[in-house]
Amino acid sequence: MSEMIKLSVFRYDPEKDDKPFMQAYEVPLSGSGMKLLDALNYIKWKLDGTLTYRRSCGEGVCGSDGLNINGINGLACITPIAGLKQPIHVRPLPGMEVIRDLVVDMDHFFDQYRQIQPWLKTTTPVPEHERLQTPGQRAELDGQYECILCGCCTTSCPSWWWNGDRFLGPATLLQANRWIVDSRDEAMGERLDQLEDAFRLYRCHQIMNCMEACPKDLNPTAAIDNIKRKILARKS
Repeated sequence: MSEMIKLSVFRYDPEKDDKPFMQAYEVPLSGSGMKLLDALNYIKWKLDGTLTYRRSCGEGVCGSDGLNINGINGLACITPIAGLKQPIHVRPLPGMEVIRDLVVDMDHFFDQYRQIQPWLKTTTPVPEHERLQTPGQRAELDGQYECILCGCCTTSCPSWWWNGDRFLGPATLLQANRWIVDSRDEAMGERLDQLEDAFRLYRCHQIMNCMEACPKDLNPTAAIDNIKRKILARKS
């Protein structure tokens, strides 16, 4: 008989449930490399087709299956079952409105992302072929561009929970820094003007939950500090 994995999964259908509840499931262990997403898929396909969650690539690239797993945010598709304390408590990302079960409303998160205008902004004429960078300039983007916008860092940030209407949060500020440090971008002053705000930027208190939650091992706190230093440098 195969080993069984015990899970406690957040359930809530606002159309019929008065309040959320945790539902217990048991799933057979399929191998040493089994991931949490494999367990959720087993529940969905074999036990309870009403369970609702997001998934896509299954490889930690799309960022669609961000969840709160035993109290820590992460991606279900790359979180090994091995080592997780059982029953494994699976909840939606905190601080966001639940649409159903493990699916949250990401509209506000992506609205904030759009506010930082995440594209190359230039004023000089477009070159015939491309805008060149030195290897050193390209290296400045490492640790910035890899963000997959899963929301794990932002929804682990207490400052964002309390001030999410105005504080942009770790993921958006990491993305903002990505364009600030890009040597090809010619709108640093404009970008810093937009971010220099008591709430948009300075609600970050370096709690560093974002670093712990990031499935790509990125450092949003360092990116936020770099933006603050850029603002300070231009004042002095």
